[in-house]
Amino acid sequence: MAPTVEEDRLSETFAALANTTRRAILARLARGEATVNELAEPFDMTLPAVSKHIKVLERAGLVVRGHHAQYRPCALEATPLEEVSTWAEQYRSVWETRFDRMDDYIRKLQPSPRTGEHHD
Repeated sequence: MAPTVEEDRLSETFAALANTTRRAILARLARGEATVNELAEPFDMTLPAVSKHIKVLERAGLVVRGHHAQYRPCALEATPLEEVSTWAEQYRSVWETRFDRMDDYIRKLQPSPRTGEHHD
């Protein structure tokens, strides 16, 4: 079965988010627009290397470039992140159930305040 357009987009978003540098760039853009030079500042890499990361983020739809005369700031585009959140949300009941079972198990391992023995 061929992946849907939505699945392809999710795959591209996850691939872009898999890199720590790209996640750091997105974290910076979450605070507001920035130029490529501003985005490159905290990294020990060349400007072309940072530009490649930004291009990956652009292809994934996570970053857009503005047009203000010669100034082309980058900005965060949150839609793909919302899609990831929606995708992950469908599994919420699964992980909540597992956390509840883990809590029950941990409580059973705790010594009883009266006897000092474990609950079984």
